[in-house]
Amino acid sequence: MKRAFNIAALAMFSVLASGCDSLPGKPGPEPLVPRPDSILDAATLYKENCAGCHGQTGRGAVAPPIGLPEYQALVDEATQLNIVTNGVPHTAMPGFSHKAGGFLTDQQIEALVKGMRATWPKQNVAAGQTPPYTDSTSGDSSAGAGVYEASCSNCHGKAGGPTGPSGSVLNTSYLALVSPQALRTAVIVGRPDLNMPGWRTVNASHALSEKEIRDVVAFLLSHRSATPGQPYSTKSAAAAGNNGATP
Repeated sequence: MKRAFNIAALAMFSVLASGCDSLPGKPGPEPLVPRPDSILDAATLYKENCAGCHGQTGRGAVAPPIGLPEYQALVDEATQLNIVTNGVPHTAMPGFSHKAGGFLTDQQIEALVKGMRATWPKQNVAAGQTPPYTDSTSGDSSAGAGVYEASCSNCHGKAGGPTGPSGSVLNTSYLALVSPQALRTAVIVGRPDLNMPGWRTVNASHALSEKEIRDVVAFLLSHRSATPGQPYSTKSAAAAGNNGATP
């Protein structure tokens, strides 16, 4: 009988021992929380690093609508890699690479950019039809004034006149916060979420030429002020205003 008891006890111990591997709370072979630098899923990387400014779908938020097909057609993969890696100086866009002070590895940045470009297709346009992303040629602000009048003033208001229904893009505070490239990108891509058309439809009579895009950006930049947000054009006028004089 004792022998039978020992056999039964041994059998029970074997059952309990084999069940330890499935006990609640026992860690598995993999880490409970994946290392941040091991995440290579583009959707996860975008949600955690980009969606706060660019929106869950890459549009409809405060930052440029990178999810638009027009934007993907405008910007090539190398440019996007550079933007995500190094950021855009003098704007709210930071660099996400380690060398720029960010938290993403080069492998994660590559996965993120490739994922965005695979998720958001390019606009179906003929080769060479979309204006270049950047343009180092100086624009003619005087000619740009005419482009603004014909293509922008109906919504943003005439230069020197009252603000239009879509708000002023000549406001000095706005111009102090936006980069020249952001202005160019907005003119080309547009902001559908804000009812702003892009370069192909902003003018009812024709699509804007590369020169017209260059010139209207120069015109906008010509309205930048050394004292953004202030109504004073000179230091003496500012001083007079501070002394109680009527501006």
